[in-house]
Amino acid sequence: MGQPEQAESNGQVVLDEEDVLAQPVESQVEPHDDGGEPHDDGPHGAKPHDDEPHEPVPSRSWRTRGDFIGLALVVVAVLVASLVLWLTSDARNTVSQTGPSEITPLQPVTAMPPTLSEIWRAPSGATPVPVNLDSVVVTGDGGEVVGRDALTGDVRWRYARDLPLCTVSTAWGRVFAVHRKDTNCSEVTTLENASGKRGPQRNGDAEFGTRLLNEGSHVLTTGGTYVEVYRRDDLVRSMEYGALRAIVNPNKQPRTGCTYHSFAVTGGKIALIERCPALDPSDRLTILKPNPEKSDEPQVITSTVTGENGARVIAVTANRVALAVPGRIVVFDSETGSSIGSYPVDVTADELAGDPPGRVASTFTSTANVYWFTGSKTVALSLTELNPLWTANDTLGAGTTLAGRLLLPVDDGLKVLDQITGEEIASVPVDRGDHAGPIEMATEGPVVLEQRGGTLVALR
Repeated sequence: MGQPEQAESNGQVVLDEEDVLAQPVESQVEPHDDGGEPHDDGPHGAKPHDDEPHEPVPSRSWRTRGDFIGLALVVVAVLVASLVLWLTSDARNTVSQTGPSEITPLQPVTAMPPTLSEIWRAPSGATPVPVNLDSVVVTGDGGEVVGRDALTGDVRWRYARDLPLCTVSTAWGRVFAVHRKDTNCSEVTTLENASGKRGPQRNGDAEFGTRLLNEGSHVLTTGGTYVEVYRRDDLVRSMEYGALRAIVNPNKQPRTGCTYHSFAVTGGKIALIERCPALDPSDRLTILKPNPEKSDEPQVITSTVTGENGARVIAVTANRVALAVPGRIVVFDSETGSSIGSYPVDVTADELAGDPPGRVASTFTSTANVYWFTGSKTVALSLTELNPLWTANDTLGAGTTLAGRLLLPVDDGLKVLDQITGEEIASVPVDRGDHAGPIEMATEGPVVLEQRGGTLVALR
């Protein structure tokens, strides 16, 4: 009769499908947790998204072929980078074999031996003069520096780089090794004399052919247009002079366009001969402090145009500096630069032509005198005034002392001279084979050392 029929079943009202669809939609509410009161779930009666249950996300598997390829590429890249770093590192290209730290100094001899014979020899092209201290003799050749027992020549320690040596020297009880790196002699390493253990190191800018001169508290590198000074203990650069590699503060050098031709040092002073064609008509003698307030602002004690050409610094003391010029030795005051005296000496212009090896004159200083080798003779100079005292002709070097006597190398051996008078007391024959050039000498206890070109020879 037009009204939907309702059926009852077990007390429940059952609606037809049409009736269900026709019923109005009402908001649904749920009892509140705290008291059963209803609360609104949102604008459309929907439950918040965070309340909906989530299915767990499965973990990412790293076992695919692409994963293994990516991991392999990363490992290969790390290995290649590590290999390149190792192959190019200083550690990879350095050998440091240390020895015992204990050392027993050899006692000096008190009597001149009647004969001297070779006891050992070693190649040592990087030592311009014998390098020895406290029973250890140091040789340098190629890239390797070796500390040897003075009596036997046996190796105590060695230090080697894959770089050629520029020079080897000593200062303050340490060995200094300078290796050539890049475009100059820049790698300076100190080594303990007894064990060869490495000490302070630095990178410098020394020129090829440099020598190291120990002033007492500082070490000077020699060069033709640039020199630098390293401070004791930490090797901090205390002075730069000349054509600086990297100019931070311009116009701080006293002169530009000059070249340097010979050097000598003493405590607190560096003496050098400068030639500045655009400024001076003759050679200039300059005395510098090794430790100015700022390293790139040299402190000049005095600088004098000498009036001489072809001059060579041969010695400097606290108040004197001696220059050699053809036929004379000229002495200046090292504080004021004024000329003090001129002394005749039989030295020719040919002997003074050019610069001495390493820009350092061949000299030896004992407790009695300074000995200067001209190239054909040895001249003894006063320790205080630097005036010449006597001359020994036909020598091969500045010599050394043994048992209080002066030993001078000559063609057939050694002359033994009294240091005060220059009188020849004896001679000792030495067979040097075919070597006929200049000889630099030193002694270590009873051992006499001769630097014959690129070879060091020990005699006893």
